[in-house]
Amino acid sequence: MTDPNAIQPSELDQLPDRDPEETAEWQASLDAVTKAAGPHRAAYLMRRTLERAEGAGIALPKLLETDYVNSIPTSAEPAVPGDEALEQRITAWNRWNAAAMVTRGSKYGVGGHIATFASAAWLYETGFNHFFKGKEADGSGDQLYIQGHASPGIYARAFLDGRLNEEQLDNFRREAAGNGLPSYPHPRRLPWLWEFPTVSMGLGPLSAIYQARFNRYLANRGIKDTAASHVWAFLGDGEMDEPESTAALALAAREELDNLTFVINCNLQRLDGPVRANFKIVQELEAQFRGAGWNVVKTLWGTAWDELFQLDTTGALVRRLRQVPDAQIQTYQTRDAAYIRQDFFGGDPALVEMAKLLSDDKILECFHLSRGGHEARKVFAAYKAAVEHKGAPTVILAQTVKGHTLGEGFASKNANHQMKKLSVDEFKNMRDLLELPIKDSDFVDGVVPYGHPGADSPEVRYLQERRAALGGPAPARRVHPVAPLPAPAQKAFASFDKGSGSQNVATTMAFVRLVKDLVRDKETGKRWVPIVPDEARTFGMESLFPSLGIYSPKGQTYEPVDRDQLMYYKEAKNGQILNEGITEAGSMADFIAASTSYATHGEAMIPFYIFYSMFGWQRTADQMWQLGDQLGRGFLVGATAGRTTLTGEGLQHADGHSPVIAATNPAALSYDPAFAYEVATIVKDGLRRMYGEAAPGEDQNVFYYLTVYNEPMPQPAKPSVDRIDEGIVKGLYRFNTAESAGITPPANAPRIQLLGSGTAIHWALKAQALLAEEWGVAADVWSATSWSELRRDALEADEALLRGEERVPFVRQALQGAEGPVLAVSDYMRQVPDQIAQWVEQDWSSLGADGFGLSDTREAARRHFGVDAESIVVAALAQLAKRGEVKATAVKEAREQYGL
Repeated sequence: MTDPNAIQPSELDQLPDRDPEETAEWQASLDAVTKAAGPHRAAYLMRRTLERAEGAGIALPKLLETDYVNSIPTSAEPAVPGDEALEQRITAWNRWNAAAMVTRGSKYGVGGHIATFASAAWLYETGFNHFFKGKEADGSGDQLYIQGHASPGIYARAFLDGRLNEEQLDNFRREAAGNGLPSYPHPRRLPWLWEFPTVSMGLGPLSAIYQARFNRYLANRGIKDTAASHVWAFLGDGEMDEPESTAALALAAREELDNLTFVINCNLQRLDGPVRANFKIVQELEAQFRGAGWNVVKTLWGTAWDELFQLDTTGALVRRLRQVPDAQIQTYQTRDAAYIRQDFFGGDPALVEMAKLLSDDKILECFHLSRGGHEARKVFAAYKAAVEHKGAPTVILAQTVKGHTLGEGFASKNANHQMKKLSVDEFKNMRDLLELPIKDSDFVDGVVPYGHPGADSPEVRYLQERRAALGGPAPARRVHPVAPLPAPAQKAFASFDKGSGSQNVATTMAFVRLVKDLVRDKETGKRWVPIVPDEARTFGMESLFPSLGIYSPKGQTYEPVDRDQLMYYKEAKNGQILNEGITEAGSMADFIAASTSYATHGEAMIPFYIFYSMFGWQRTADQMWQLGDQLGRGFLVGATAGRTTLTGEGLQHADGHSPVIAATNPAALSYDPAFAYEVATIVKDGLRRMYGEAAPGEDQNVFYYLTVYNEPMPQPAKPSVDRIDEGIVKGLYRFNTAESAGITPPANAPRIQLLGSGTAIHWALKAQALLAEEWGVAADVWSATSWSELRRDALEADEALLRGEERVPFVRQALQGAEGPVLAVSDYMRQVPDQIAQWVEQDWSSLGADGFGLSDTREAARRHFGVDAESIVVAALAQLAKRGEVKATAVKEAREQYGL
């Protein structure tokens, strides 16, 4: 049968052969080896030849898979510096305390994970003792993305070095009392320890890649020397199924991010069972990473396997290891020597003979215990190779046993992810295995004790000395005291107060113009980080290309096709714009790295990420939550916002709900500004709060979400309204009254309050005129810049009342004394304005664009959803008719008049 992947003769014919006779000799040699020594020998020679060619830089396709053995042979492993015996004891204490912490917490039903750290203990310990640089080292130290389920082991180590106490360990997963430990790495909950939240699977590897890239960005722009910083991401092999886990592998290789190392704990198990039951996850990952251009280091087998590989003179052992699927490897972990002899060795005569030379104890040592990820020497060799490799990122595929050292009831069992505790007898067996000085009498009333060798013990002194040599504790998060950024010149904001006169300007364009002015600021301009996912021209940002440049570590190695134009496509090594291509997830990872630079690197950066509003929160809300958890600061800008403003695009592009999703994020301050001066006022206040002098009690660790529109409209001058800036920031102010709008309603005319946000205020203003001219109704128009901030303030007022404090919600204060009912309208579903309904004392009703979007003109779409000016008039008349302030027939007359 023909191999469909083989190169066909017709393909070979396309390559000119300058010496057919020599080619024939090479082919004949391969045929001869195959005939004399067998296909396995021929394959071996071909692989070695290809590897030699690759090492010599000869342009050939890379091998995507290598044999199922360690990349670094035992003979090439460097000696591990330091005291291996002490490191063994430190690791034993950490294993014990991690298991004890979770088991003690299980009586409260709070759960916890034991098996993951048990498999990965040496992966962390080797790094902590020899590689991970702390915050007091040169530069910013290393950035550590810890696998979330391994957090008990990190807490156990912090306990050993004195950063945590027994009370805190006992409050693992019990934070309400105020002295507890979060379940996973959560910077918002434990900001002195954790830097990066990672347990939302897939976001850790994606963020790590963009963090390493952002480190280079800071260096190339001359903001911070990050050459000494290395990014380490600890991941699970099952986690690599998440699309985000591998989404940016090519970026990391393309930009040669040799400041990045992935350590994938290949214990071959995910939550319910094997990661690849019938296949081999290590080989699959190796091919995936090598194909993407990464350096791959496999650390699979421990030293006990050295004897077996030395006996393998025919290659039968290596072939068998490639054949056995992962689920069977797991089965060997739980079976006796007789079963392994029969199933693993019994099918090949060469292996049968090899097995005769092996004792049962040797077989069990190899198949039950000896994995590369469980030996400090193997892990050290892999880490050293990773940090010394230049020109590409490295992934270490470390094979381990899930539940290692926890006993036969845990190791490699499918259910071990859900197993939250050990029995007393299991702990005693673990104690004996780890050779820990814990007495039976220490188990008081069946409660497992924590273990600590003493603050002045050799173990603790060694641990602390190693961390001091590497730059202090790790993991650790540090926010160094820095002076607030100076406020940009008022001129940049004040220019919007005048309005646009007769010129139509979209709020998207207003925002971009504001940023263009702000990036010119001498003090803070360089700190802006514009981020866009291949839509810069859509948002009118192409004018920034030549002035700021698009970041590329290669600079510009070509002549751009539009070089003769004023706004040509300029890439530069020190470029300021991050134009990420079509990847909202990558752009958000950029934003997170930039928004937390104030802590990671002690350099406050001001990112703004502008995107189609439909493709922001809907696609990447999990990353927005990660952003809040990581205490990020900056501006998210949902452009082409609203359900009816994006003409023709239809259902998949028409955003009618992003403010609803944004309102669920406690760190997000969501605004829907209607006018350019509102955009400027909000950005100015955001810069003050996040980067300047925050007011007492204000949380600086927030981010702003602004929806802006692509609908060009006249931009009015900022009205002379009392405390207007406060109203814009808090979410509501009266834009005009019927009288101030130049409308003279009849005496004693019924009155209604129209609340509009974003582009909807223009429909409300048109409805204001129609109500007065055609129905004798006076309407006041209010700009609701933030429904969610009004709600947040009202909720805080409710909580204050429960504490016995008198406080009136701002929305109630603003509307106090306003006559008539309230009708709210936005370009989003009604749920958006309805957020504040319960705190409005007047009669309340709302209009919104509920349902799916559709392709049509703006006018047709607004009529379809019932939010256009005429629909607002009918809804207003209906409200007034209920109160008996207009005739009931007016509603029907209006519907007929407007064709509704």
